Amino acid sequence: MQVDVAAVPRPHWSPLPAEGCVGVEGKVLVREDDFFIALLRFRPGATIAEHPGANETLVVCVEGEGFTSVGGVTKPLRESERVFRPASTTHRLWTEEPPMKTLMVERPGVGFPARGLGGRVG
Repeated sequence: MQVDVAAVPRPHWSPLPAEGCVGVEGKVLVREDDFFIALLRFRPGATIAEHPGANETLVVCVEGEGFTSVGGVTKPLRESERVFRPASTTHRLWTEEPPMKTLMVERPGVGFPARGLGGRVG
């Protein structure tokens, strides 16, 4: 049996390299052709500007709280809650006063089996 142990693609916090991101840092934990996982850390007043995403995505708030907008519908996003974002739908994440940390999971071209279960926006 072979054990596949490898370094994560981006293990250190660094600013998101996307236009419209202010006060957001990330770590890329997994980057495969069909699977992507990242941690995102939002300072107070941070934002990822509204944009369409190419893939279906789950975002889990693991600490703090902020806001999400999916397809023009805005909801608070608090610790221990998750939001589903369909592919090609405009979305945004941001904070006001408290900071927030999220776990983001994308599976390009593959639907999430639990997408119709509670916590979904849009």
